[in-house]
Amino acid sequence: MRPTAGLCAAMVLLGSLQPAFAQKPAGLPWSAPATTQVVTEARRFTSGDATLAGTLYLPARRKPVAAVVVTHSASSPLGDASLYDHLKTALPALGIAVFTYDRRGSGRSGTKTAGGDFTVLADDAIAAVKSLQADPRIDPKRIGTWGLSQGGWISPLAASRSPDIAFVIAVAGPVVTADVQMLFSSTNHLRANGHSRAEIDQMVATRKAVDDYMRGTGTREAAQQRIDAAKTQPWFKYTYMGETVRDREVSQWRREIENDPLANLTKVRVPLLVLYGANDAVVPVAVSVERLKTVAARMPRMRVHVVAGADHAMQVSVDEKTSLDPKNDGTEQADSPEYIAVLSSWLAAQGLTEAP
Repeated sequence: MRPTAGLCAAMVLLGSLQPAFAQKPAGLPWSAPATTQVVTEARRFTSGDATLAGTLYLPARRKPVAAVVVTHSASSPLGDASLYDHLKTALPALGIAVFTYDRRGSGRSGTKTAGGDFTVLADDAIAAVKSLQADPRIDPKRIGTWGLSQGGWISPLAASRSPDIAFVIAVAGPVVTADVQMLFSSTNHLRANGHSRAEIDQMVATRKAVDDYMRGTGTREAAQQRIDAAKTQPWFKYTYMGETVRDREVSQWRREIENDPLANLTKVRVPLLVLYGANDAVVPVAVSVERLKTVAARMPRMRVHVVAGADHAMQVSVDEKTSLDPKNDGTEQADSPEYIAVLSSWLAAQGLTEAP
């Protein structure tokens, strides 16, 4: 059986995940022009009261092309983060434009954040889609979103709020609430770094005290006492928690844990690709897949795929301890051949790819 055009392109791309827009130095006698020519353009767009800035990577084609708007992981708010490099390389070669932008409150997109409001972040992605629809080089009916981790929550939420989004790719988006996901992640962080069962139990008690207060079933004082006892411990950095418990009435964390991603997913009516890494120590993949099975019958346009050997960022070349080290947050680079192949073939199956 002959491979699809998308798979053929993926096979070629796997030889190098360097950005397609990085051309060879001019003048080398052995150099040749790249088959895919990519136009790189800085763009700005407005979303509500904010002006956001990004970059469009547009393949040269004779007719309007499909496009993907990238929504951010929590640790990679800038559009030029290495986590998104594989998209800038792979998708233009398939005839698909890629638009990355700096998240609200980051980089070139001002200083005012969304304050943990996923709806605001989803509406920013919708505004990015609308801005691309006005570009005659892009097919306005074939613009979708790709998001990893927190972006795997934001992309489906955006699609549930707008008919302008034609497809969704959610990567490593946990189908559990944020408190459940972070308890899973922090437990694995401590385990991978050799902390004892007693230390893990203390971390769990600390997180649960804060979460109980945020839900209104515990007190702020009890939560702060737990934090005060934990903040000097060497494992505290793996909890990604602040040293002061904020008032639940204004807390960003409360907004996050009140969001159930499954509810947003079930509202998505467009083609939806959900991808997980089998070795993801940040997201409870098994639980997420089981929850997705409960809604699969009423979501015939959803495909769920677990990538062998891949971690949270679709890396297969990094060991667990390195993958979980906070100092490496924002430096990840997806390098799983299976992930690239599945992503490419799915895009081709949706009729989104274009030959040069």
